[in-house]
Amino acid sequence: MGKTYIIGFPRIGEKRELKFALEDFWSGKSSFDELNIIAKKLKQKHWNYQKKAKIDFISSNDFSFYDNMLDASVVLGAIPERFKNLDKEELYFAMARGNKTNVAMEMTKWFNTNYHYIVPELSRNMEFKLDATKIISEYNEAKEIGVKTKINIVGLLTYLGLSKCDNDNCYDFVDKILPLYEELLSVISTLDDEVVVQFDEPILVRGVNDILLSNLKKVYDRLALVSPKIKIVVTTYFEHINDSIATLCDTPIWAIGLDFVHGKENLQSLDIVGKSGKILIAGVVNGRNIWKNDIDDSLKLLATISKTIKKDKILVSTSCSLLHSPYMLKYEQKLDPQIKNWLSFTIEKLDEVALIAKIFFDGFDSLNNDEAEQYHITKDALVKKSISSLSNDITIKNRIASLQKFQRDGKYEDRIVLQKETLGYGDLATTTIGSFPQTPELRAKRLDFKKGEISKDIYEDYIKSYIDDCIKIQEDVGLDVLVHGEPERNDMVEFFADKLNGYGFSSNGWVQSYGSRCVKPPFIYGDVSRNGSLGYEWIVYAQNKTKKLVKGMLTGPVTMINWSFVREDIPKSTIATQIALALSDEIDDLQKHGIKIIQVDEAAFKEGYPLRFEKRAEYEKWAVDSFKLSVASSFKDTQIHSHMCYSEFNDIIKTIEAMDADVISIETARSGNRLLKVFKKVGYKQEVGPGIYDIHSPRVPSVEEMRNQIIALLEVLPKEQLWINPDCGLKTRKYEEVIPSLKNMVQAVKEVRGH
Repeated sequence: MGKTYIIGFPRIGEKRELKFALEDFWSGKSSFDELNIIAKKLKQKHWNYQKKAKIDFISSNDFSFYDNMLDASVVLGAIPERFKNLDKEELYFAMARGNKTNVAMEMTKWFNTNYHYIVPELSRNMEFKLDATKIISEYNEAKEIGVKTKINIVGLLTYLGLSKCDNDNCYDFVDKILPLYEELLSVISTLDDEVVVQFDEPILVRGVNDILLSNLKKVYDRLALVSPKIKIVVTTYFEHINDSIATLCDTPIWAIGLDFVHGKENLQSLDIVGKSGKILIAGVVNGRNIWKNDIDDSLKLLATISKTIKKDKILVSTSCSLLHSPYMLKYEQKLDPQIKNWLSFTIEKLDEVALIAKIFFDGFDSLNNDEAEQYHITKDALVKKSISSLSNDITIKNRIASLQKFQRDGKYEDRIVLQKETLGYGDLATTTIGSFPQTPELRAKRLDFKKGEISKDIYEDYIKSYIDDCIKIQEDVGLDVLVHGEPERNDMVEFFADKLNGYGFSSNGWVQSYGSRCVKPPFIYGDVSRNGSLGYEWIVYAQNKTKKLVKGMLTGPVTMINWSFVREDIPKSTIATQIALALSDEIDDLQKHGIKIIQVDEAAFKEGYPLRFEKRAEYEKWAVDSFKLSVASSFKDTQIHSHMCYSEFNDIIKTIEAMDADVISIETARSGNRLLKVFKKVGYKQEVGPGIYDIHSPRVPSVEEMRNQIIALLEVLPKEQLWINPDCGLKTRKYEEVIPSLKNMVQAVKEVRGH
C-alpha cells in the first residue's frame, strides 16, 4: 500500500490553459475536438506532476470542463426537461451557461469556498440513465501514460444534499439513483484487477440527522458489496464528522478521509476509526491556503493520530482538493523573496505531503540531501516569518485599541426618510451592481500601464474616456442611479488590496471560481491599513459628468478576507477590524466629495460561514461588527448599499438585518422568488434589489420576461421597498449583451410603473 494521497488536483492549468481553450471554443474560434486535445494534455501533465512528486494515490475524474457536480448530473442522466433537445457538448454547456432559449441551471458556492458548482435539478418524472463515458475515458488516459489512478466521484448523499428537487426532501431520490451508482461501480470494476474509488461526501461535515444517517448506512453498505475489485474511499473535508463517523465505520468501505486542518475535532473520532480497521486518509496539509506547511506541527499531529491508528493504516494527505490552491510558485518572479519563501502552492504542496510522509514513516535519517535541505529551508522560513517586521504595524494596533465609535448614527427608519428626501429617487429605482464590461482593449491598456509601456497620463485619460462612455450609456438607457463602471479595477478585491499595507500579490496565483472564470486572490501577510486613497477620485470624476446620482463602490471587509489568502497567526476578527477602519476612512472621503450613495459589497459574506451551526455565532459577530465599523463614518443622509452573491438567506436573514445597510442587492435570477420570500417572512424593513436577470449567461432577456419577473417580485415585496437591477456585476459580459439587456430592464420597469 502507498503512503501519500491527494484528494484532488486543480484543472485550469499552470497558465490557465483550460480557461483560454474554453473561451475560444465558446466564441467559435476552435472546435470541441481542439478543446479536447488541450484537455488531454493538461490531464497528462497533472498526473505526471503528481507521479514525479511520488504521490501514490492520484485522481482521475477530478478534471472537468466546467464543474464536477454538473459532470455528475450528466453521468446520471439528470437532465432538466428544457435541455432535453440538446446533445453532447451543446447540452453540457447550455446547462452550465444557458443558451438563447433557456436559462442556465442555478449556480452557488461550494460549501464555504469561493468555488461555484452547478446545482442539480431533480424531478420525480426524470428518467435517470447512466453514462460513464467520461469516467472510463479518463481512467484509461491515465493508464496509457503509466499512471494507475483512483477515480473521484461526487458521493450520492452530497449530490442529493446539494440538489434542488420537486419535493421537500431530495434524499427521497436515494432509491431511484443508488442503482445507477451500483451500475457505475460494476462498470468501473471491469477496468482493472483493483480500482480505488473515492466518493466525496463533504455534506457530512454540516451535521447529520436520522434521515441522512440511515441513508449513509444504506448507500455504503450496498456500494461496498458491488464488487471485490472495488476499494471504496469516503472523503470528507472542511470540518469534522464526529456525528456520522460511527455510522460510516459500520459500513464495509475500505478507507475514510478526514480533514485535521479545518476539522481538528476529528481527533475525537480516532478510537472509532481505529476499532473499525479502516484505512485513515489523514488530511494534514492545508489544501486551501498558500502558506508553507509547518512540517513539525504536521508530524506532531500524525504522531498523535498514530497513538490510536496503526501506522500501516494511515495515508498522509491534503486536507481537501488542491482545486482551491494556486498552481505553482515557478512563475512568481516579482515577489519579495522573503515573502515568497513563506508560500507554497499546489506543486509545492505535493512535495510537502511526500516529505511529511517519508519522515513520518521512515524517520529523518531516511531523507536524502535534497529532502533534508527542503525540511530545513521550510523550518527556517517559518521562524523568520514569525518575527518579521513585515507582519507587525504598531500604529494600526494602537488605533484599534483606542476605538470609540463602532457603528453609524441614526436608526434606519429615520435615515431612509432623510435619504429619500435628499436623493429624490422613486419606486422601483433602476441601477446596476457596479462593474461594466472589461473589454479586451481595456485589459490591454491596463496591462500596458502595468508593464510601463504607456505613461500614467495616457492610462488615466483612457480610464476617463471609458467612464465618460459608461455614464453616457447609462443615461441613454435611462437608469436612475449610475455607476462609474470600474474600468480601473482588475478585481473587486485585488484592486483595493493593492492600496492597503499588509497585502501581497502573486503574478500567477489563479484559482478557479466557476467554468473559465478564475480569480487571483491577494494574500494578507501583515497588519492592514490604508495607504492613501482607495480610488475615490474615480467615483468623484464620474459624478461630475452627470446630474444623476453615481454610486461609490467598495468591497467590504468580510469579502476582502474571504476572497484572500489570510494570515493564520492572528484571528480573522482582528484582520476584519483593520480592513474596516481603512474602508471607513475611504467612505469619509467619498461623502465629503459629494458622493451620496456608497455600496459596500459583501459578495462573499455567506460563504465564510462555519459549516457547523454551533460555530456560527462567533463568525456572525465579527462579520457584522466589521461591516458596521466600515460604514461608521457615513452621514445619516449617505445611503449605504451592500451586495451579496448566490446565497441561501433563510438562516442568516437576521444577521443581514443586523448589518443595517439601507439597501441590499442579491442574486435571485436563477432561483426566482425563492430567496426573496424570506425577506417578507421576517418583515425585513430595509430596501432590496433582487437581481431580475442572470448576468452569468450570454443571453439577452426580453422586456416581457423581465416585466414578468418584476411583477413576481411585487407579489412578495411592495414597490416602495424594491430596487431593480441585474443580479451581479457586468464585467464578464459584452456590451452587445449589456446594453440591450439594460434597455429591456428599464423598459420593463416603465411598463410595470404604468400599471
